[in-house]
Amino acid sequence: MSEAPAAPPPIPRNPFSPGAGTKPLYLAGRCHEQRQFTRSLTERNLTRNILITGLHGMGKTVLLEHLRPRAAEQGWLWAGNDWNEAASISEKDVATRLIADLAKVLAPIVSPRTDERPLGFTSKPASTDGPAGFIDLSGIYNATPGFASDKLIAVLEHVATIITNARIRGIVFAFDEAQNLADRKEREQFPLSLVCDVFSNLQRRNLGCQFLLVMSGLPVLRTQLNDARAYTERMFQTLMLDRLSEDETRDAILKPLAISKSTLTFTDQTVERIIDESRGYPFLIQHICRDVFDAWIGWMTVGAVPGVPMAEISTRLDLDFFAPLWTRATDRQKRFMQAIATLEDADTAFSVRDIISASRNLLTRPFNPSHASQMLGHLAQKGLIYRNRPGAYCFAVPMLADFIRRQPWDRATRRDQPNPS
Repeated sequence: MSEAPAAPPPIPRNPFSPGAGTKPLYLAGRCHEQRQFTRSLTERNLTRNILITGLHGMGKTVLLEHLRPRAAEQGWLWAGNDWNEAASISEKDVATRLIADLAKVLAPIVSPRTDERPLGFTSKPASTDGPAGFIDLSGIYNATPGFASDKLIAVLEHVATIITNARIRGIVFAFDEAQNLADRKEREQFPLSLVCDVFSNLQRRNLGCQFLLVMSGLPVLRTQLNDARAYTERMFQTLMLDRLSEDETRDAILKPLAISKSTLTFTDQTVERIIDESRGYPFLIQHICRDVFDAWIGWMTVGAVPGVPMAEISTRLDLDFFAPLWTRATDRQKRFMQAIATLEDADTAFSVRDIISASRNLLTRPFNPSHASQMLGHLAQKGLIYRNRPGAYCFAVPMLADFIRRQPWDRATRRDQPNPS
């Protein structure tokens, strides 16, 4: 009787996971940022908060998640949330979000209020104070006279008295996507100013409990903070996330394979190719490695020689990463960015003068200085461009200029291309 054929070996699990804020199996680099955060947690008189900024795909959200356990190790609570536009339209929205986050983090350590009858013949109950639920904190907010900042300060003062004796050093308030907190003067709403005023006030006083503000967002957030309050330059230390070094990129490629004990590994030639193609951008490293890993499994199944299918990877990258950002722009804004992409320094920095010169050479409807400045402001609000220094601008998305150069032009908008007859 013949033996049953041996079962095929299991398909290796892909250890790479590109995505918005998806935690990688291994965090490469970012050691300096983690040390700076830990140093802040150990300061006796905390007056400097942390601003984490960088381009799309630099790993800001991932870094925040790695900082959370470090806070717990140092005896700090962590209250945080993503700030989408719907939750940050008004000062009241921001206050409600903060109170909800506080109530959630305090629930495991604070017992609810109880009414106990004391010993003896009196029937008057004795109140045990320890309330920190959402209703309790909202009640303090609503009962406090004054502006929204006065109300929030009263809430946080109350929280400080509760946790001072709970062997807790303080609370980290971590705001991701914080550029959505921008003040809206046209609506007379100033949520970003509110946050700055509240934490600045509390950090100047000895409450027995410290509050650390950690804000993460696109580079435009630095400008928004300066516009909101001039003192924010002294209130924050900025951690600018840049590309990974070559060694850090190599670790980001190889260590997930080792940690997962993958039976599939990359050749040295493939690793070097991924380092070159990703240019050290964390999201691109994860994206390229995932696609290469999946492609290798398919090729090895049919006995083909594996390689790096960059044409297919670039197509997927355009669809998954660049296209959703590109669709945020109007047609006129797209023509504006296409003119920028023709500049020699489009991948580094460009000025209004550069843009005007390019548009005059290329477009049937060129931009004047006023229109160009307005356009840059609108694109900054959409997270596509930011000002990195006075008079100089950059794309807020790595390798966006390359993507834009791959996009077709509307022939009717170009001066050097005749309209089809």
